[in-house]
Amino acid sequence: MHLLLLPPTLCSLSPLPPHRHLHFRTRHRQNLRYLKTLGITPPDFHSPQTLSQILSTLNYFKSKGFSEPDFPRIAFLSPHLFTPTFDPIAIEPVFDFLTVDLAASPEEIRGLILKCPHILESDPDLCLKPTLSYLKKLGIKQLKSPTTLNAHLLDTRVEKLEEKMRFLRSVGFSVEESRRICGRFPAIFGYGIEHNLRPKFEYLRKEMKRNGREEVNKFPQYFGFSLEKRIKPRYLHLKQRNVDGDVPLNRMLLWSDERFFKKWK
Repeated sequence: MHLLLLPPTLCSLSPLPPHRHLHFRTRHRQNLRYLKTLGITPPDFHSPQTLSQILSTLNYFKSKGFSEPDFPRIAFLSPHLFTPTFDPIAIEPVFDFLTVDLAASPEEIRGLILKCPHILESDPDLCLKPTLSYLKKLGIKQLKSPTTLNAHLLDTRVEKLEEKMRFLRSVGFSVEESRRICGRFPAIFGYGIEHNLRPKFEYLRKEMKRNGREEVNKFPQYFGFSLEKRIKPRYLHLKQRNVDGDVPLNRMLLWSDERFFKKWK
């Protein structure tokens, strides 16, 4: 008796059995719903490869200590990280920088990234390392602490930081004074010059008639207060009582409303 041998079939050409096909579609929909709950909307909803790549990226972040509640913020501020063309290997140098150069713990790294996800898209050699070195020379410490200020400072190029130094020198501060002011009040790097720093300094000199250089050297935090909501109202209040020249800036601005207006009724 002769056996009839059937020709081999190609798996790729064979349709999935109905139950496997239904299982695949169900799993695909579940993955889509899962990504949407995390704030991630893939550009190609029907591509299994797209979903697989994005899920792989999620697992990479989870291996770094991130959890599901973290992903909506990261996806909203840096959607590029959750696209099918993104390869997590590209951001491994950033994690190396945060671990080695900054000496941050996994929890500190997570905190810094959540404060400023864009830091993951910064080049360590061109941006992060030079900026860290620059900030350390100003005497700014604890940069690994996961604050919004630290995260954004680390993600700022040196050229941008230098703009604030040039402004301070342009209004009369020496190089050493400018460095000391920025070191004592690093939040100054986050303020615009023409619509924030310069108007405040000019008001201090021209309206309040104080020695701007001397006052800011003593109290650089002056730049951190709102000109319209804090500086002007309190100065005018003191001026009406003829004590404006006698009150140091720190008392004028740091005191609570209750304490301030109780002292100078």
